[in-house]
Amino acid sequence: MTDSGDIRFLMTIRDSGSLTAASRKLGLSPSAVTQRLQLLERKLSMRLVDRTARKLLFTEEGQLLCERGGNLVQQFDALFDDLRERSGELVGTLRINAPFGFGRRYISPVIADFQQQNPEVSIMLSLSDRPLTETIDRFDVVVHIGGLQASNLIGHALAPNARFVCASPSFIKRFGNPATPDELMKVPCIVLPENNEDVSLWNFSKGKISRSVRVSSKLSCNDGDVIRRWACEGRGAILRSEWDVADDLRSGRLIRLLPTWKTSDANVIALTHSRTGLPARTRHFMAFLRDSFKPTPEWRS
Repeated sequence: MTDSGDIRFLMTIRDSGSLTAASRKLGLSPSAVTQRLQLLERKLSMRLVDRTARKLLFTEEGQLLCERGGNLVQQFDALFDDLRERSGELVGTLRINAPFGFGRRYISPVIADFQQQNPEVSIMLSLSDRPLTETIDRFDVVVHIGGLQASNLIGHALAPNARFVCASPSFIKRFGNPATPDELMKVPCIVLPENNEDVSLWNFSKGKISRSVRVSSKLSCNDGDVIRRWACEGRGAILRSEWDVADDLRSGRLIRLLPTWKTSDANVIALTHSRTGLPARTRHFMAFLRDSFKPTPEWRS
């Protein structure tokens, strides 16, 4: 190969999942993509992708070329980004993944501002209800809220975020204000399925005392905004992030239950594939993102 173009081309096919989807990304016809792939395979004297009517299957050689070649392309891009950075210019594409609600409210404005200040940087934001189940290697930065299981990804702290049990004044008038976590098992609760967690098991602590309760839930939704509105309507108690309910607590639409009992924090972090060697655009965006939550995040201001 004479340059990185062939590797980029093959990686686009892999990330797209089909030759038709790859053709749209590349701005080529499907037949042109097929011809270029065949030319690449002839150049290397090996088959890289097995094409069937339903899907593409990469051969071991094709997978190896994408994996190791991808690392080389990343280093290549980082080198030229650094060179261009010396002239004060950031270039390239940033791919960012974030949770639906938090991404809409807090990440999307930061991205728009960063791109406006760096017009040669293209940014693709993907919102998901389960960011860590996505294909992580397709993203440069993944914004995550809560605990992180064992991972090769590098975590960067962004902002503190507690979790509160809340309910509306009408709910409390109807069911009473629980004095202990156990009393939550007797009232309707609403849960948010996320991050493959056991969402109906709520854990509490007070000093050295720990308590876990299994709540009863007839309402659930994978959109946090929906369950928050349900709670404001008095339909159940919720366990929700501080960033999401802070406005409702201040306005009185929601009231915090069991304030002397603590639930596990769900701090906001950003994940990258490495701590060093990141492209200049990624480093600058990470600094810009961290600064957006200083000196204190909006939900604690």
